[in-house]
Amino acid sequence: MGSNREKDGQDSEFVDKLVHINRVAKVVKGGRRFGFAALVVVGDQKGCVGFGHGKAREVPEAVRKATDAAKRGMIRVPLCEGRTLHHDITGRHGAGRVVLRSAPSGTGIIAGGAMRAVFETLGIQDVVAKSIGSSSPYNMVRATFDALVREESPRRVAARRGLKLSECLARRRSVRRTS
Repeated sequence: MGSNREKDGQDSEFVDKLVHINRVAKVVKGGRRFGFAALVVVGDQKGCVGFGHGKAREVPEAVRKATDAAKRGMIRVPLCEGRTLHHDITGRHGAGRVVLRSAPSGTGIIAGGAMRAVFETLGIQDVVAKSIGSSSPYNMVRATFDALVREESPRRVAARRGLKLSECLARRRSVRRTS
């Protein structure tokens, strides 16, 4: 279900992925009325990503609504060397929990369907992720975003602690050597 479509024209810098479509039926006098709900992830493959949910009577309209919602709610995630996360992190939403781990170069994206779509549109090339609990695409995407929002770059950590970036990175290296 992860169709990759690039819009031609004004929004060509964004890549959107359709993660999930849900068909719902409303029983009315004379039969059933079908509606569709779409979950879409949008990103620029350079550290910005967003997700959206749209509902409509036809699939293309639901996807368009979800894409618009995703573009409105985009977040920026700091990436290490432009390819992976700075540190390991967990996120949760409802019964869904995800564990995201940074990985060395060449590892690739090791993640399930909904999380994979988020990482591909975000621009991460090396990550190991595991979903625990709910396998619902909605819960997995929201839990992944919960983790990504709490991702911090060394620059932001150094600023918060009142240190220089080099001091913060030196402490990080010394901790890695001892463990």
